[in-house]
Amino acid sequence: MIKRKAAQDAEVAAKTTLAKGLLIVHTGPGKGKSTAAFGLALRALGRGWRVGVVQFIKGAWETGERTAFARFADQMVWRTMGEGFTWETQDRARDVAAARAAWGEAETMMADPTIRLLVLDELNIALRYDYLPLGEVVAALAARREDLHIVVTGRSAKAELLAIERQRDGLRRLGSPPRPRRPATRRSARGYGYPSRRT
Repeated sequence: MIKRKAAQDAEVAAKTTLAKGLLIVHTGPGKGKSTAAFGLALRALGRGWRVGVVQFIKGAWETGERTAFARFADQMVWRTMGEGFTWETQDRARDVAAARAAWGEAETMMADPTIRLLVLDELNIALRYDYLPLGEVVAALAARREDLHIVVTGRSAKAELLAIERQRDGLRRLGSPPRPRRPATRRSARGYGYPSRRT
């Protein structure tokens, strides 16, 4: 084991460390893209980093993640800028204006040297519906600060965005839930809000 440890330590020491922050894209039809990004945010907060979150589509309704992260208000900047699901607003001009305002917040956070991780939640959706100029967004993300990590979430990521990313997580749908879909509920302490199988 001593030889194995020495070999492992030498391998790690020989690897070059990238100085530039990652651009991580969570995309695909599966569930968990935002959840994965918030998991990274939680780890960053645990390391003492300052974190920014901009939500491009989600509206102002109360969510568990926003409530939980409110406890880190001194380390976090959270902006929910969306108008809700696109099929609910039915007003493209309003959706475009909300996306532009959200992008303005994102640019402000990208320029803030105290923020080390930035989550751009559902930016892919705003780009998919052409609410934002793709070239401008891709150029800004490619030119991000050296020490800034950015996580972009949402289905149907544009090829131009994927071309500049440093890490991709394609979440796939692996199967159907064991029970019929239910409306979103406040989850129980057991985890999933479903009744016990013993009932």
